[in-house]
Amino acid sequence: MLQGSRRQPGRLHHRDAAAGAAGRKRVHWPRPGAGAGAARLGGGGRGLPGQNVTMDEGGVPLLPDSLVYQIFLSLGPADVLAAGLVCRQWQAVSRDEFLWREQFYRYYQVARDVPRHPAATSWYEEFRRLYDTVPCVEVQTLREHADQVLHLSFSHSGYQFASCSKDCTIKIWNNDLTISLLHSADMRPYNWSYTQFSQFNQDDSLLLASGVFLGPHNSSSGEIAVISLDNFALLSRVRNKPYDVFGCWLTETSLISGNLHRIGDITSCSVLWLNNAFQDVESENVNVVKRLFKIQNLNASTIRTVMVADCSRFDSPDLLLDAGAPPGRVFDLGSDSEDEEGGPEPVPAPARAKEGLRRFLDGLLDARAQPQLSEHALETKVAELLAQGRTKPPEHSMADASKLLIFTTGCLTYSPHQIGIKQILPHQMTTAGPVLGEGRGSDAFFDALDHVIDVHGHIIGMGLSPDNRYLYVNSRAWPSGSVVADPMQPPPIAEEIDLLVFDLKTMREVKRALRAHRAYTPNDECFFIFLDVSRDFVASGAEDRHGYIWDRHYNICLAKLRHQDVVNSVVFSPQEQELLLTASDDATIKAWRSPRIVRIHQAPRPRPHHFFSWFASQRR
Repeated sequence: MLQGSRRQPGRLHHRDAAAGAAGRKRVHWPRPGAGAGAARLGGGGRGLPGQNVTMDEGGVPLLPDSLVYQIFLSLGPADVLAAGLVCRQWQAVSRDEFLWREQFYRYYQVARDVPRHPAATSWYEEFRRLYDTVPCVEVQTLREHADQVLHLSFSHSGYQFASCSKDCTIKIWNNDLTISLLHSADMRPYNWSYTQFSQFNQDDSLLLASGVFLGPHNSSSGEIAVISLDNFALLSRVRNKPYDVFGCWLTETSLISGNLHRIGDITSCSVLWLNNAFQDVESENVNVVKRLFKIQNLNASTIRTVMVADCSRFDSPDLLLDAGAPPGRVFDLGSDSEDEEGGPEPVPAPARAKEGLRRFLDGLLDARAQPQLSEHALETKVAELLAQGRTKPPEHSMADASKLLIFTTGCLTYSPHQIGIKQILPHQMTTAGPVLGEGRGSDAFFDALDHVIDVHGHIIGMGLSPDNRYLYVNSRAWPSGSVVADPMQPPPIAEEIDLLVFDLKTMREVKRALRAHRAYTPNDECFFIFLDVSRDFVASGAEDRHGYIWDRHYNICLAKLRHQDVVNSVVFSPQEQELLLTASDDATIKAWRSPRIVRIHQAPRPRPHHFFSWFASQRR
């Protein structure tokens, strides 16, 4: 595996967490209250100890503020901070807003047209935030897994996290100052090959764990297990096919799984099921499973990587991400009807589909269809015509609180290059009611998608912002202008990973793609690289043996976190974004904290007062 080791110019070297301290000076932030009296420079021995050589005998500054300002402009941030400890005049100049604005844009190489973060109080504090609060210091390495670690997930409280691995265990950890192992569940007795994904439910009482289930003939089926976090008992198991659907929670006690039904050589249909986490129901009249959606797949594509976004949180976004951004592309499947008001009465969809299919087949029989279609193209065309009149159109709810089901899919090839979005209505969020769904007519065999986002590349990761409004997508782009002629031979994919951002409220692409991380596997060996988003930062793994952290507002890479092999998953603590975990093929989990938190934890504790020392000795 290749190792990306290039440094970005203008970065402090401690940003590369394994790179040592050689080179540029490290920034040491002054303690609160440290001012001119905290340190005095003796002017290289030219003055007496403690003498202020920046003033004349009458106490008048030897250099005017404007000249000191110009000198400070030529210094780096570490030297500016050090010079600010010389005297009160230099300290005042070293905190000048215009000075730190220039330092910020020059040091972080942010485009000058990008404004300061709306929540920032000053340029100095904003510079300090990006330098001092990024979790880039390795504080602990966990080696309890015996094989590649594939995924990490935090509980909503932040007190626990779970890890999945090729060693076929699910491990649950206590997130204290020193992380410790709480429980390990071996899934090999259930004929699992390995565990690959986990998610805590909203109240942190249950853990969903997804894995690859070998099954008969080494099929690609997966399975989802539900584990109680009270006593670590295995409550239920649900079949999941294909296994990279992963599964997710819809409510505190119901989860979504998938199934795949082959229709033809490259045509299939994906069924998404809603399952009750507690399946030991005694009454035959109580459903434990209900079909949510049935979606047609063309050209060897399948539905994978399901997740749920809560739309009720959109109105209080955690970040003004699209402020000042140019209008992005709009992605909306919309209706395929071209009928206009006042025109002739529309022909029913089933009748249009039958007429279209009849004309297509007549053309083939009469050899009038040019050019000649391959078997795969013929199968896809027939499947499209048959589905035209048998697809239920999207429903639209006026309810304030609804949820979006998000998943990867495609229409041209087996490589996942589209994101499908389907609204989940309130009456669909329970297993009550008919098992095969509600409101589906005899002709409505499939469900239409509400929105489709095409990224023109292979999707290898997705993650939601804490407010659920923004969707971040890891994608390896196809060459510009590439055309898919054979669904079994997708275009080659780039080594550079693009981290795209989409606004789920407006269905627009916002911001430019974040770049720095790389991947090297081809289409048929490509695997998921999990990313995570906090209030201010976004992080991702990569195949170049590093994890990466970017700032969400400024779109800049802030840190590279080194491992010995591929980094598969990263996750921020939901309660403390200055803590990040990374999981790697090197079988380790690393914990990273910000320099600020590390200083707080390393600060010497105050000695007990003499009275309390005496009192304690008397009690002994």
